[in-house]
Amino acid sequence: MSNKKIAQSKNSILLDIDGMKCGSCVQAVEKIIKSYPKVNNASVNLVTKTAFIEIEEPNQSLTDLIQTLTSKGFPSKERDYQTVSKNIELETNENLNLWNKWRQLIIATSLLILSGMGHLVEGQQISVPIIGSLPFHAALATFSLLGPGRSILKAGINSAMIFTPTMDTLVSLGVLSAYIASIIALIWPRVGWPCFFNEPVMLLGFVLLGRFLEERARIKTGTALKELAKLQPETANLVLENNETREIRIGALRPGEKIQLLAGDRIPVDGLVIKGNSAIDISSLTGESLPLDASPGTKLPSGSLNLESTITLEVQKIGSETAIAKIISLVEEAQARKAPIQGLADKVAGIFCYGVTSLAFITFLFWWKIGTKIWPEVLEVSNSGFMQSHHLHDHLMNAAQTPIGLSFQLSIAVLVVACPCALGLATPTVITVASGEAAKRGWLFKGGDVIEMASKVSQIIFDKTGTLTIGRPLVVGSWENQDTTRKEMLRLAASIEQDSRHPLAQAIIQEANKKEIILEQVSSSMTFAGKGLSGKIQDLDGLIRVGTPEWIRSEGVEWNEIIEENFKLSKSKSQSIVAVAMEEKLLGFFLIDDQIRKDAFLSINKLRSRGFSLSLFSGDRDSAVISLGEKLGFSKKQIEWQMLPSDKLDKLNDLKNKGLVAMIGDGINDAPALAAADLGVAIGTGTQIAQDSADLVLLGENLEALPNSLQLSKQAMLKIRQNLAWAFGYNLIALPIAAGLLLPSFGLLLSPPLAALLMALSSISVVFNALSLKSK
Repeated sequence: MSNKKIAQSKNSILLDIDGMKCGSCVQAVEKIIKSYPKVNNASVNLVTKTAFIEIEEPNQSLTDLIQTLTSKGFPSKERDYQTVSKNIELETNENLNLWNKWRQLIIATSLLILSGMGHLVEGQQISVPIIGSLPFHAALATFSLLGPGRSILKAGINSAMIFTPTMDTLVSLGVLSAYIASIIALIWPRVGWPCFFNEPVMLLGFVLLGRFLEERARIKTGTALKELAKLQPETANLVLENNETREIRIGALRPGEKIQLLAGDRIPVDGLVIKGNSAIDISSLTGESLPLDASPGTKLPSGSLNLESTITLEVQKIGSETAIAKIISLVEEAQARKAPIQGLADKVAGIFCYGVTSLAFITFLFWWKIGTKIWPEVLEVSNSGFMQSHHLHDHLMNAAQTPIGLSFQLSIAVLVVACPCALGLATPTVITVASGEAAKRGWLFKGGDVIEMASKVSQIIFDKTGTLTIGRPLVVGSWENQDTTRKEMLRLAASIEQDSRHPLAQAIIQEANKKEIILEQVSSSMTFAGKGLSGKIQDLDGLIRVGTPEWIRSEGVEWNEIIEENFKLSKSKSQSIVAVAMEEKLLGFFLIDDQIRKDAFLSINKLRSRGFSLSLFSGDRDSAVISLGEKLGFSKKQIEWQMLPSDKLDKLNDLKNKGLVAMIGDGINDAPALAAADLGVAIGTGTQIAQDSADLVLLGENLEALPNSLQLSKQAMLKIRQNLAWAFGYNLIALPIAAGLLLPSFGLLLSPPLAALLMALSSISVVFNALSLKSK
């Protein structure tokens, strides 16, 4: 991927940008940003109203750029992640914006009702003389322009003046054309023009209806992100020196301070448990259904929930450094980074408004000077269309429309029916919904480009340790000699090794703790590097040895044919064997291995059933890798062992010649391959460098998240293709009809109000199709 490796947060900036209405606005904003010095790249999202900017120098100021955008009609400011209150502020602004649109819609609807009543009076359906008069309709149109339509006209005119026409420009041209022509006809009746005073009222009514429904739907696309933001509480109980507690704001906490968490409290910062035991629900961050057992020494991420009892936490990370803040930041940046498939839509949207304006002008000239002369009958047909025109001298219910009246009506319909909004919303709505939904399940895509790449990969390479296995050795079995019990052997071995930090020793100690075995006090012990330990337990005679079978045997411990036979059998079942002996008697063996993840079989089978080509790369010895591969159904051609990081990289590059490759790993040695793969996937329990090198991070230990996240990416791309097909198809069909293509043959006329309604429905349908992804 050419642009897949994004700089860290200090080399990237997220701007909140207001004033964008359609794809043309996005194109204009991107053009301004990319022309700014020391900006490497920029990606603008119409739905979230953000711009993700990659800069050359860390912490570079963009004050001048922000001022430029604001002066061009796109008020901007830099995103601040310091406190959750910022997210609450953004939500408040969204609600205020929706309320303003609702208020405009109420006023416009009231005017629309009055305009409709005027037509009923004119048609002698009801009798209210003043409502049926032409001055009354002129007053309604004027009030519509100065009231609910003012913001649209202002934005449209401003965009036209800086030669970046937008959806507002098209609507403004249509509305003002109808209004100005009507004013001229009202003041100078001799020109013989029709009056279109009802056009501005109905156009603005339908446009504002579409804007309100669209804004309401857009707010829903960010629901998942808002839910993540609400996982961080605003206050915490600070533990003072006298062990009293005081409630303070999260922003006032500092690393090293202690906070108390009661059962049911949401954890506000990243911290270390120093007192108490409890179960912690981390499902909101990782998607894990089982709670985490927390005890002194356990690190807890912000946003998780304390379920059972009171614990004391030492603050480690605050504000933008916490886990929840980084997730929110990552998701927002991902939503701002567009998918390559959007490139065509952006290019079309950039020149769309110029093309539509030209088509409207051509339509006006054609029907005024040519069309009505070739097909004079269209004047009779068009008069019975969706909406009638006012004329000062003729009763319009039966009179034929004039050529210039028909020309105005069709050219206005062309301006209004065009919908660059649908083109601009087609991709970012889906990316926003998909990224948010994935984050709720603990899958962090690092951009729309990553979602698109994830939908295309055909080959998947797995690392072994920590990816297909849990990454730490556990006791998986044992063999006991005569007159020895497993419990007794476990008690002696764990007691001798209780101070050891060797992974195999930790596996035995963990097994003893799991069986609730009380360990004995050791009177003396000695470590033999690479071999094992020997020692004595208080109140027990005899030297106990715990270590490799070869060392135990070399120490003169009894080793007969039965023991040798069981030793070979045990060796074939596990990666490591630890022998336990007392004096010259062998007590038995512990079989220790790195266990396969519980959902590895299901995940591998899901991927195979969906047609993915799978490979297994590992730096481990051949027997361990082959054994694991056989258990998971890999053929020997699909397995590589004893690989250095450079070997993984070389083999991966060979596979890339056969198709797009995803690499999934968790360790430092996987980082080069993760970075080089078309799609790098890191397990969230792995190292930080692996997560930084990856494009997709799967939080938690659920490997089934891999096939599920890849499936989500395919569903997202299907939605994007549906949206783009609809957006392009709608405009390709609607524009010729609005220009009068079907008028001579079928008498089909698309009036401006109906065109405005279709335009609104086009944008809304794209957004709601994206929202349907949430139900998958």
